[in-house]
Amino acid sequence: QLQVVESGGGLVQPGGSLRLSCAASGFTLDYYAIGWFRQAPGKEREGVSCISSSGGTIYYADSVKGRFTIARDDAKNTVYLRMNSLKPEDTSIYYCAARRTSYSSGHCPIKGTEYDLWGQGTQVTVSA
Repeated sequence: QLQVVESGGGLVQPGGSLRLSCAASGFTLDYYAIGWFRQAPGKEREGVSCISSSGGTIYYADSVKGRFTIARDDAKNTVYLRMNSLKPEDTSIYYCAARRTSYSSGHCPIKGTEYDLWGQGTQVTVSA
């Protein structure tokens, strides 16, 4: 069974850090691009970051550039999203998603509609 499972969310003060994990099972990352998305209540889903199946293409939304870092650990079949300098406006449910690509592709989808496998989400709350 193909699935992705997020973890690592929580409550953090402004300026703090969190690391989210997206553990993949039933498939290997060298055939899938992984994206991180977030959605706050009453707001549209926003693409935060993605990493291609080759690992060579990475995208960040302008709102997180310079603060968030995406990385892969192929041995653990897991993608991480390191979030530093967190702001209250980063408060959201964060989702990871997977998109099948060719082997070791440089394609890094940034639209949620391009992904076909989603996790259940993990809540991130940034508040004093």
